[in-house]
Amino acid sequence: MKKQILFVLLFATSFQIFSQEPKKLNSNQIYEKIQKLNFLGTALYVAAHPDDENTRLISYLSNKIKARTAYLSLTRGDGGQNLIGPEIRELLGVIRTQELLAARGVDGGEQLFTRANDFGYSKHPDETLDIWDEEKVLGDVVWAIRNFKPDVIINRFDHRTPGTTHGHHTTSAMLSMEAFDLVGDKSKYPEQLKYTDTWQPKRLFFNTSWWFYGSQERFKKATKGNPKFISMDVGVYYPLKGLSNNEIAAIASSQHLCQGFGRLTTRGSQPEYVEFLKGEAPRDSSDIFAGINTTWNRVEGGGEIGDILYDIEKNFDFVNPSKHLPQLLKAYSKITLLKDSHWKSIKLPQIVEIIEACAGLYLEASASSSSAVPSSEISINIEALSRNPNTNIVLESTSFITDKILTVVKDMDLVNNQRQRFAQKLKLGDLNYTDPYWLTSKWSLGMYRVEDQTMIGKPETPRIAKVAFNLSIDEYKISIEKDVVYRYSKRDKGELYEPFEILPRVTTKLKEKVILFTNNEPKKVVVSVKSGANKVKGALELSAPNGWKVSPKFIDVSIEQKGDEQSFEFTVTPSNNESEGKLQAQVIIDGKKYHKELVEINYSHIPKQSVLLDSEAKVVRLDIKRGGNFIGYIKGAGDAIPESLEQIGYKVKSINPEEINAENLKQFDAIVVGIRAYNTVSELKYKQKFLLDYVENGGNMIVQYNTSRRVDVGAPFSLSLSRDRVTDENAKVTILEKNHSVMNFPNQITEKDFEGWVQERGLYFPNQWSSEYVPILSMQDKGETAKKGSLLIAKYGKGNYIYTGLSFFRELPAGVSGAYKLFANMLSVGKESVIVNEKIKQ
Repeated sequence: MKKQILFVLLFATSFQIFSQEPKKLNSNQIYEKIQKLNFLGTALYVAAHPDDENTRLISYLSNKIKARTAYLSLTRGDGGQNLIGPEIRELLGVIRTQELLAARGVDGGEQLFTRANDFGYSKHPDETLDIWDEEKVLGDVVWAIRNFKPDVIINRFDHRTPGTTHGHHTTSAMLSMEAFDLVGDKSKYPEQLKYTDTWQPKRLFFNTSWWFYGSQERFKKATKGNPKFISMDVGVYYPLKGLSNNEIAAIASSQHLCQGFGRLTTRGSQPEYVEFLKGEAPRDSSDIFAGINTTWNRVEGGGEIGDILYDIEKNFDFVNPSKHLPQLLKAYSKITLLKDSHWKSIKLPQIVEIIEACAGLYLEASASSSSAVPSSEISINIEALSRNPNTNIVLESTSFITDKILTVVKDMDLVNNQRQRFAQKLKLGDLNYTDPYWLTSKWSLGMYRVEDQTMIGKPETPRIAKVAFNLSIDEYKISIEKDVVYRYSKRDKGELYEPFEILPRVTTKLKEKVILFTNNEPKKVVVSVKSGANKVKGALELSAPNGWKVSPKFIDVSIEQKGDEQSFEFTVTPSNNESEGKLQAQVIIDGKKYHKELVEINYSHIPKQSVLLDSEAKVVRLDIKRGGNFIGYIKGAGDAIPESLEQIGYKVKSINPEEINAENLKQFDAIVVGIRAYNTVSELKYKQKFLLDYVENGGNMIVQYNTSRRVDVGAPFSLSLSRDRVTDENAKVTILEKNHSVMNFPNQITEKDFEGWVQERGLYFPNQWSSEYVPILSMQDKGETAKKGSLLIAKYGKGNYIYTGLSFFRELPAGVSGAYKLFANMLSVGKESVIVNEKIKQ
């Protein structure tokens, strides 16, 4: 009797890590996928930032319990620091998004977000919710729960302790608690119900530990005999993986490289605790899913499916997984008929992935280049291969999916281990560019703007170019969809994969993001133009603020080859008086304006990312003076301060720490140590004696902030770092030493120079220091005591040692005038007499 013919087109889920090397499952992995297929329970972990998540617990829930598990991070970590490169703010958020996806790729979880923008450290939820749009972020949490439909929710932080940790942390728990009571109410956020249904999780927990209680003793006292606390041993070993849960968790956590989270793996028994907060209390104090039906009987019609799949799990053949294909196909056909659309949408992709692996299928769609422009023609190379001699598999057609669907009939038998390859030309329509969706509209300090409700919460923009392989497997019709990728090789790296992207026909970039004019003299401004296609011709224009002049008005651009980049020069004349504004570059082609800059982020631990930002630079006309000329810079965790100092006329040379010696340092008028250098550059502790000798002999040394954890900055006098910080960038600044040279030479510094700062005043200020240091400034956040450690200066021998926690690494790249003047003064400390003597000689 002929089997029922079924056709289901499976679209990639929003949680897929797009365009990476295709998964090739071995027998152990197939078996684990079947175990996960047979567990119908869901857990949602909630916190505020990338790296907040407890990878031990996420991995345990996903790999031991087999629950569908996701991490809801309210932000993308945009406000933090970057240990691996210069990207900060929104570009850092792109990196941390991908690092989260990489972590979930290790621990087996999925990833969700809200539209909240990480504006930097916050000391209280009140401040956090003043800057975030509370109603929208709460709505996004409700949206995540309604879509993901978790049985249990676990908060990383305690909602009951505002003001004791990062305000974002506590806020994430507070919003989760509130959302728990709203998600089942149709009157709350009713606009969401056009796309999803209400939902009610069974229970909510807090992932507690002794750390929240201050000591092991207090924690034991609070938890002993208390039924609200559940303990799990997350140190379990997985023989099928050859790894313990803690090892997997450590590898997952180590994906957060831009935060310096690379760490050793650990093994052995380890307890993890959750505290029951609300909902239906679990019946078993050792199982957070106790009392929740997590079997196939949970869904109508699931019993028959379970009978098939539990039998496969029980009798799985690790040597020949393909023998289970008939049962898998039968179960697949029954899953397509489920009335429960939620579980159907989850279990169909899972079982299709298992069928694909058991059938020995390899399916790939690779473009001939990594990008294309809208309305162009591309070539897609198709590879289809079956490595299964006992199953009749036919590639009936391929559907090329972009803005439209082109189905090409093939009716091609996939003979065992005989590779089928062919190419297809495809005409693209006027497609949207590949770009992080949360960055396509102008955002605010606290929120990203996303109008499309269906996009909110997704980790990244779904790829627009896909190919569906429409197969007949023993007469069952199954469609398997693949993103189009770019596959290539390098002789020194081997086979590589990149996402296939839709990019503009042309992009522009101003070489400098902040351009300072210290007088009325014009400057040459370089604009580079990169072609996204062959034979690009147009007119390049650079617009300037009122009162500024640009010459010429247009420059003709002609680029023959895709990927080629050319540079062009404009002459920019500043206004007569101090002012600031933006230069904006664009190329006009056939009346269409191209005004985007292409930023490519390419690190080995995450997929290559293409970000399109407005092509612009901040210009500042600033009357600024400087002392000294030649600056030595010891790089720390990555910042753009050397380039910023060059803007005001300094010559800056990067110093290799290994080459620091007394003779090499003599050439510099000042030495600047980059942010977190003592945290990240181990050689400094061996070279500190040379640096201090340099100061003692008359040099000027500026040390920028370091984190307070396990670090010795080797200061000449006693200095204790703390976690003190002033997060309000508008906090009042009081000048304690108005007559000190750093406030007067060569630029007069007033409280007005602290206007217009971004994100924060500073961080990790010293809170104790010896009498040799002179505190220059005082500042404080609302409701706190004054912090006087942001700028300390000590005379040491003939020179000056300066320690500052002020966030110059944010202010200078943002073009903050007062920050430039203050930094120039810091570099000039001790130079007054030198300049006076030079004037006398003249």
